[in-house]
Amino acid sequence: MVRLYNLHPFGSQRVVPCGQEPGRFCCGRDVLFVASAAGSCRVEAFAVREQGRCEPLGSFATLGPVRRMAYSRAGDYLVTIEEKGKASFLRAYVNWRCMSGGSSRVCVRMVGHKMEESYRETLKEQMSIVEMPLSDPPLCISCCPVSGDLLVGCKNKLVMFCLKYVVINQNLTVLDFERSLILHIGNLIPAEVAFCAGRVAITTELDVLILKLVQQHAAGTERCAREEPLGAGVRDEGPSAHALQLELDEFIVCQKPVELLGEESARCEIPVTLESTELPTEHTKRFHVRYLLFRCFTPDQSPFGFCEETKLHSLQLLPVYQTGSSGTAQEETENKRELLSLFCFFSLPHAGYLYSVGKSVELISTYQYSEKSEQAVLTPQFLHVITRESLQCFTVRCSAAAARDEDPYIDTTVKACPPVALDVCTLRMQLFIGPRAICHFKNHIILLTKADTEDITERSKPARRMLSGKTDSIKSRTNSESEPGWNLYIINTVSTIQLYREMVEYSRTYENVGTESCVHLLSEAHLLVRAALMGPRSLRPDQEAELLGAFRESCAFLGDCYSRFDTKDYHLALPYYRMSGLPVAEVLKRTVSEGDETQTYERGFMFYLTHSLNEDLNEELTKESANKVLQIFCLADPVQLPHILCSPCMRNVCPSAAVKCLQQVEKMMPSVVLTLTKASMALRMGDLMMYEHEMDSYKEFSASGSSDFADGGLCLTRVCLQTALACGFAGQPRLLRQRRDGAVVPTQLAAHLKETQPALLVAAAVALHEDSKMHLEEADSFFKRLCRDSESAVPQLLVDFWEALLVVCSQEETLQQLLLRVISQYVWRISKRQLPETKPLKTTEDLINSCNHFGLIFPWVTCIMSAGSPSDKDCHEDISRLQSLLCGPSVDVAAVLPALEPLPGGAGLAVRVLSCSRRGQRGAAVEQLLRSCPRAAALYVQHELRGDRRTVWWNKLLPELCKRTRLAGNDCPALISSLKETLSVVAVELELRDFLSLLPEDGTAAFFLPHLLHCSQKQPLPRGSEGRLGSNTSSVLQ
Repeated sequence: MVRLYNLHPFGSQRVVPCGQEPGRFCCGRDVLFVASAAGSCRVEAFAVREQGRCEPLGSFATLGPVRRMAYSRAGDYLVTIEEKGKASFLRAYVNWRCMSGGSSRVCVRMVGHKMEESYRETLKEQMSIVEMPLSDPPLCISCCPVSGDLLVGCKNKLVMFCLKYVVINQNLTVLDFERSLILHIGNLIPAEVAFCAGRVAITTELDVLILKLVQQHAAGTERCAREEPLGAGVRDEGPSAHALQLELDEFIVCQKPVELLGEESARCEIPVTLESTELPTEHTKRFHVRYLLFRCFTPDQSPFGFCEETKLHSLQLLPVYQTGSSGTAQEETENKRELLSLFCFFSLPHAGYLYSVGKSVELISTYQYSEKSEQAVLTPQFLHVITRESLQCFTVRCSAAAARDEDPYIDTTVKACPPVALDVCTLRMQLFIGPRAICHFKNHIILLTKADTEDITERSKPARRMLSGKTDSIKSRTNSESEPGWNLYIINTVSTIQLYREMVEYSRTYENVGTESCVHLLSEAHLLVRAALMGPRSLRPDQEAELLGAFRESCAFLGDCYSRFDTKDYHLALPYYRMSGLPVAEVLKRTVSEGDETQTYERGFMFYLTHSLNEDLNEELTKESANKVLQIFCLADPVQLPHILCSPCMRNVCPSAAVKCLQQVEKMMPSVVLTLTKASMALRMGDLMMYEHEMDSYKEFSASGSSDFADGGLCLTRVCLQTALACGFAGQPRLLRQRRDGAVVPTQLAAHLKETQPALLVAAAVALHEDSKMHLEEADSFFKRLCRDSESAVPQLLVDFWEALLVVCSQEETLQQLLLRVISQYVWRISKRQLPETKPLKTTEDLINSCNHFGLIFPWVTCIMSAGSPSDKDCHEDISRLQSLLCGPSVDVAAVLPALEPLPGGAGLAVRVLSCSRRGQRGAAVEQLLRSCPRAAALYVQHELRGDRRTVWWNKLLPELCKRTRLAGNDCPALISSLKETLSVVAVELELRDFLSLLPEDGTAAFFLPHLLHCSQKQPLPRGSEGRLGSNTSSVLQ
């Protein structure tokens, strides 16, 4: 569907001062080339200044009449197809700007021809004509706007010439071309070609084919000069259209319309063969072809005239670059522009088609013309179409498609853009007499008109008005016989801002009549500004600032539409208001009527307001605005009221009014969040009695079983410490913490819970973490800020949180972070002899009973600590927690080992031995115990070394104890005690003969005799097994 609006995209117009009747013309950058009609072989060049003023730069002769011409901004050259006699010639005009300096020297050379030394230096001051001979006559041409390469269409093939910069010396660089690739296309005579960024578009009278040249990697397999045709493999699938036509020569067989996109287009049965013609080097590029689009039309689709008049025209590829990547006209920068999106346009007499052929291939828009079209030109903002009597301007959706390619946040709650499928519209149908050809660059439209004899006669009568703007250089002609009957106009399009303002003003006529038309016009205005911002950065800073202001304003207007109107896309109010940059208070002023008690609020406005207030905005509403929001939600969405009152924007709301509204909501839908919100409001009012009533009343309320503990769909069954109130805090985290300038700030309720119910505060923080609403770093910041008066860098309440989180944590990475944090804090407090500032919420015994990561403390650890220094008793609780963690199964000792080094005294010894044991270094652990706490050595071996490891008793421990006791004498009761216990164990494990061989020769008989007697009282071994025992024992004793 094409909508029609009577807007004014065209401004003033001027007449190009051509000396002769124009035949062909093209333009680009700041220049217009006009080739004379048949009978004169000349091209005039004009510099186009502001407001479309044309200044002649000069002219040059051509070999014959120009049939086709194209200008390349990359390389700044003009290429033509000229005809002389019955032959066609392809020529490129390089360095043509020297004509404006008065130089008339011309150099004619063949493509790739090595320049002679005699005239190299003169190239700087003369125009060069590069002739490119072809085996077949050239039919059509196209220059790539990205690279400057040239594509030439011939019968059954396309020839590509690469643009080259030949460095003669440091002061002279010359442009040249190299024929690099030939695309052989079977049974196809191109009428038009378009070439851009490796994409090739070809049209015949009724067929369109778009290909992509994909460069192969250097590591790929070598291919011969001729590659296999990609489309050949599909021919055997069924009878072709040519075979069907041969069967019925006496009938006219018309094919059905066909549209094949993407990989499906390879079924078009048009084979393509690549032939590389450049000299092979290590830098030679290898290509293969990928089919993108094939479309076949039928002649009977046109409602205008006879079937034979239905032909395709105006093929064009339009690139859109990354925003800001083409901000200069310098050639080096032009070649480095990054392509964002690519669009292809082609047209029939009655309809035009716009496709996206960049990242994906899809039809974007179809344009239905009101009368037969002659030619069309596509720009990033408009489609301009000429018919027999008018110039028409349509809107396009290129910016909408490119915006989605550029920004992944489009079509989310963060950003929005009008849809690509939005209906296009006609902005203007401007009357002209005999439009024949059109082209476009920047904000100028070049239009050629030629009047027939009857048209010239009619012009002697009162003529219809042409443009609303001023018309320069047009003289009144009364003698129709002296009029040439043609004009070449430069029509200036109005500025983007001016047309945007007109669209906005026009949309206001539909505000109360046609909601859809109002949104459509504002969407067109938004896309107009967006396209201007996505274009080349040739704007002055003030112009760019004006466009950005218009962009934000258009977002605000669209937000107003979606918030006021009841549309299916009401949710778009949120992203458009966000993109506008308007604060919540300003949106309230635009939407809410003052003193209107009967005003209703549409879904879009409530959607925006709910989501905005549920975010952590740095905005703070005034008391009047906050109370107005309170009133809005009481009427429109009372269920959201508890959550809205927790918003940072609502700090200034009247707490007593909020409590009254909450009491009304509680009658309909009670919840934990609502109860906690009422308690928070009571604290703000300073009413502690109401606060305690609310906190206590919920316990009774929950006992009755009538409340829902899962506000917001929460499910925290894994949290062992959760309570109903903890679930409520998880349902609305901002009851405990809010954000200001990116920092976590505890609320008044959190501060009060810290003093009165720290266990509930910790349980709530654990619930938030388990529901992914508070990360460890956020919790650290929260508790540190909450306990700012604490002398410790890590307050005890934060340690309580870590310990509570250990109970429920199931993620290994988070678990190891928590273990490292608590161990580091334990070690720091033990080494500094610093007690926690508040009493821990759980004792070591509580943690052992409730948490699998805390293990029972080993007996030998207790033995070590009983012989420790008195200072260890001051930090007994932290020491026992640390030892319990190391006795548990979860600590990664290698990761926490650096944190354990500062520990002194008996605590340090126990921790070091535990670390050695956990790392499997039990021999080193025994050595440390024998050296520092021998009475714990036997307990350690008995606990740690069981099964196959029991040989340590007689291989390691007994000899070491005998040796150390001999040296210490009777002055070390601990050694003697450990020796007795070791002898008791060894006497049970070994036979008498083996046990006796281990006893020292200088030992006291009275000391060892009881153990010998105990060993001898065991049952003797079966007869014949002594040898086996002796061999086993001797091997152990070695």
